[in-house]
Amino acid sequence: MSIAVAAHLNAILRCYTRESSVPVAVGPLSLSVGATVVTARVEHASRTGLHQFADVLVDGVPAVPEDLVRVLSVDADPAEIDDLVARTAESVRNVGLFLEGAEFGPGRFLEFEQALLFGHLNHPAPKSRDGLSGAELAAYSPELGGRFAVHWFEADAELVSSDQVAGAPSLQGLDAVQLMGALAGITPSPGRVLIPAHPWQAESLLHRPRVASLVASGRLKALGPHGPEWYPTSSLRTVFHPDQPVMLKLSLGLRITNSRRESTPTELRRGLEINRLLDAAYNAGTATAHPRFVIVRDPAWVALDEGGPTLTGLDVAVREVPTDVNSYACLAGLVAPRPGGVSRLSVYAAEDPAGWVAAYIDNVLVPMLHLYAETGIGLEAHQQNTLVRLDGAGRIKGGAYRDNQGYYLASSYLRGLLGVTGLRDSTLAVVDDPIVDDRLTYYLLHNQALAVVGCLAADGVADESELLSVVRERLTHALPLLKAAGPDGDRLARRWLEAETLPCKANMLTRLRGIDEVVAPLDAQSVYLDIPNPLR
Repeated sequence: MSIAVAAHLNAILRCYTRESSVPVAVGPLSLSVGATVVTARVEHASRTGLHQFADVLVDGVPAVPEDLVRVLSVDADPAEIDDLVARTAESVRNVGLFLEGAEFGPGRFLEFEQALLFGHLNHPAPKSRDGLSGAELAAYSPELGGRFAVHWFEADAELVSSDQVAGAPSLQGLDAVQLMGALAGITPSPGRVLIPAHPWQAESLLHRPRVASLVASGRLKALGPHGPEWYPTSSLRTVFHPDQPVMLKLSLGLRITNSRRESTPTELRRGLEINRLLDAAYNAGTATAHPRFVIVRDPAWVALDEGGPTLTGLDVAVREVPTDVNSYACLAGLVAPRPGGVSRLSVYAAEDPAGWVAAYIDNVLVPMLHLYAETGIGLEAHQQNTLVRLDGAGRIKGGAYRDNQGYYLASSYLRGLLGVTGLRDSTLAVVDDPIVDDRLTYYLLHNQALAVVGCLAADGVADESELLSVVRERLTHALPLLKAAGPDGDRLARRWLEAETLPCKANMLTRLRGIDEVVAPLDAQSVYLDIPNPLR
């Protein structure tokens, strides 16, 4: 059995056993789904959900990932099943290619961005790329060391909106429009503005009626690739170059896992609102208590919107490059499995796994909880959006969060936030406090912090129960600080410590219901279910 096939069988069974409340213990596992029997041997059972399965059979025959998805999804809509089966097959093929041709760009930052050979370990089709193949897959995939020059468009200035934070160091004294010209190395025609696009998006845009009409009228011109070759990071659409002062977050209409990755007007403006809140010291208590934790800023954006309320798919958010960028590692790359060896995290933490976990909780997780307690801002800090700052030996020096989309605001804090900004509303995703609590329980606890524990236990570096005890101890230690940070500030951490069950996102069910999590209503953004609390 290929490594790619085995990885997908494991991911599918992790999803199904969690989402169907199937108990998992070391030894034989048997699942009856209609008239079909799925069997497997559980080699490692994990309270965090990172189980390890082997010898997966369907009615006594070695399982194929696509067939296993179809069997375990029997109650879903047939069209959604067919689509997920196709995406799973594509993901298996892609992982096989990544394992054969993995390459790394210059610097440690890129090494971790390019390390996600298997993708999300609790998703049935983690490396589906919406039909990319051949040269496109090689050029656009971080796992293959892809790199490309962005494509540039020149548009009439009145068709373009932009904004930036005044004085942002990463903009080097330029406004957003001037920065685009500097990055492209092109001087636009008078009255025109440059906007970059991912190469795949550039081709796609020319076939969209709104954009094609502007091109035909001469108000928009495709200039093709210019400037340096950028490296795609783990998100695919955010690109990095070690010699450039900023990163670029580009719209990308590819469906990756559950969603098409095109920016919304709210997303672009949200990055600037966060900048301005940070500049106004809205998080002063968190910044003082946790000086080694930072939020990576998105200080500018440019978008072709024709002066209307919707974007065309041609837009860019500008992201700062953290100081000493090569000391930062994407958490998803840290915990990513490596064929024939343990994860990079397990190499770093091998001498003192309990100490590493304790430092992680103190320097990465607790600052996020403190920010929520103080300001009501909840970070959608899944593994890919979470950065860990490391020294040369892999010891934790701090942490960071990056995104211009994943910011929730607990509604009880809205009045206080508007008092700071002086605005009538907020671009943050304002939802009832219990919904934010549920989202943060999944992203901060299940997907992020407990991924560290699950990884070290699965690699055989430490006992999982002992590491979960460390998490409990450090959260308990943080309770007084969180309680002092804001009204009922220790509420969420106490829930994690005391509740019998906790909410968790069901990735396979979300996918089978055809939910695009980027555009879905916040109260129906994903399928959630209650699972046993791993910390109990």
